[in-house]
Amino acid sequence: MTYLFNTVYVILIGLAFPLLWIKDMRSRKYRRGLQQRFTGQVPRRSGENPCIWLHAVSVGEVNLLRPLIEAIEMANSDIHCVISTSTEAGYRLATERYSPRLVFRCPLDFSWSVRETLRRIRPNVLILAELELWPNLIRLTHRSGAEVAVINGRLGDRSFRGYRRLRPWIGKLLSQLSLINCQDAATSARFLELGAPAERVFTTGSIKFDGAESDRNNQLTRELARLAGIMPEDVIFLAGSTQDPEEQMALNVYQLLKKDFPELRLILVPRHPERFDQVAQLLDRSRLCWQRRSRLSKSVEIPSWNILLVDTVGELGAWWGTSQIAYVGGSMGNRGGQNMIEPAAYGTVVCFGPQTKNFRDIVAALLKRKAATVIHDQRELADLVKKALSNPGFVEKTGNAARQLVAENSGATQRTLAGLRPLLERARSQANSARRVDTAHQTSSSKGPTVRQKI
Repeated sequence: MTYLFNTVYVILIGLAFPLLWIKDMRSRKYRRGLQQRFTGQVPRRSGENPCIWLHAVSVGEVNLLRPLIEAIEMANSDIHCVISTSTEAGYRLATERYSPRLVFRCPLDFSWSVRETLRRIRPNVLILAELELWPNLIRLTHRSGAEVAVINGRLGDRSFRGYRRLRPWIGKLLSQLSLINCQDAATSARFLELGAPAERVFTTGSIKFDGAESDRNNQLTRELARLAGIMPEDVIFLAGSTQDPEEQMALNVYQLLKKDFPELRLILVPRHPERFDQVAQLLDRSRLCWQRRSRLSKSVEIPSWNILLVDTVGELGAWWGTSQIAYVGGSMGNRGGQNMIEPAAYGTVVCFGPQTKNFRDIVAALLKRKAATVIHDQRELADLVKKALSNPGFVEKTGNAARQLVAENSGATQRTLAGLRPLLERARSQANSARRVDTAHQTSSSKGPTVRQKI
């Protein structure tokens, strides 16, 4: 079965190669770290402590892991946490955020790369954030003697329909997971329908509620506001995690309202770093006064801009804290939306487009509490921004409802940690057994069986 997957991956890569090559010629994001991901030759973990390998696909999942890693290490000082990511942006952010912990690029799902990574990392538990059902990764990790868990599980409509067509095989794969913690009851039901063992599936809520900062006076937000020269009288309209053509829509709204509301300023934070220059060209054509975040200076001189392009990675959570009006991108096309919890936690007037399938339950809760607004086009966005600028009572009421909803839904990290606790205890026991075996080997200079199976 392992070699079947290898063959399928080779065929798929061959078919997709022309498109990947064209994209890579523009951004080179696919070739960065490719050798490490293809060979599995990640840095070797030192020491014999219990090891928890946490995998985060990209920037969103990297941010998601922060409260969980802190909770694990606070309760288990002997456990080593290592972090892997699949994207270059995620890798850069994880390196910056979690150093000096070991951070590496997750191997491609070829058997040889997964095996080599397992030999070098020697994990006792593999934790997959949200959903990454790579068959070789799960099967070979399970076969090595390590346990595999999904946390903050999310299963969208499209993924569910695809997995359901392969239900007998998916059921066998899910049976190798020791724990499946889901964001909501609907996701739990879908895992059960796919054949996951009922005693291993739990609804814990979303860790994203716990990771969201709610204090606008936090150090990073305060520093960014000072760096950008944001004044108390400014009203910030921030469009974050945007994709084409959402930046143009936000820019048009700003241009429409700026004359009547001179206090209005616009911040744009594109979702993907490779689009920073594209959005910069859009702003150049507008002939408006704009600035790049990367060129802001720490000097005492106050920068002059009406529009700020945030062309850095990992700061969006703090930038939301500077805004009074927030448009959450990725919600006008087929992307499925992005995380609207962060601006809601700050008490911002939150809005997003109609395509938010990735956050269905969160959106439903926000709308039920009148803590967010769905906008369908540029005109509706302009109406909402104008309402927020003209009606302080609306801003306060909406913001308070959003902030309260986030506060009420906190606690998923502790529920997740409670579910992981038996796995962590078994990891500690496994590591101790391995140390005893190694000591016995060194004493007797003989080659006995190891506690791990051959992978």
